[in-house]
Amino acid sequence: MTPIDMTELARRAAEEGILDVAYATVDAPFGRMLVAATPRGLVRTAFDKERTDDVLTELSSRISPRVLEAPARLDGVRREMDEYFEGKRTEFQTPIDWQLSQGFLRRAREACAAIPYGEVRTYKQLAIAAGSPEAVRAAGNAMARNPIPIVVPCHRVLRTGGGLGGYGGGLECKRWLLDLESGLMRL
Repeated sequence: MTPIDMTELARRAAEEGILDVAYATVDAPFGRMLVAATPRGLVRTAFDKERTDDVLTELSSRISPRVLEAPARLDGVRREMDEYFEGKRTEFQTPIDWQLSQGFLRRAREACAAIPYGEVRTYKQLAIAAGSPEAVRAAGNAMARNPIPIVVPCHRVLRTGGGLGGYGGGLECKRWLLDLESGLMRL
């Protein structure tokens, strides 16, 4: 039996229009991350602590069962993330596919995506920017379940008073990202 050439399989699947979700990994300073994209854009990033099988199952059930490891399809976002982690990029250019976010969650995440590099907002400010000033707790939940951390920079959202709050990658990761963006990180 001939071994399967995954690169060729991914190329053919894309060529035939049957690759709905491509995924790959990125080496981050705090562990590996999974990145996944549809033809419309980046749809999911996941920290190493999230099991890859669980993330792929989620993508398969919520988007399409046609999910395939295809690193070449994600070269752009992988390069951008590497540059970001090296302190050489302050803004992501990769398109985002928002299909895992609806209603207020999407508005809150879009407001989060607009927070400039090196700046922070509170959950209250995020709720206001998303059009629901009283929805502070919902803004926190939108960040806690953000399907595209780093690129949709939920690490830039803090508690009123400056407390870190929570973070899917862990508080050490959130602090590392904030230090990187504030210039405190020595690269």
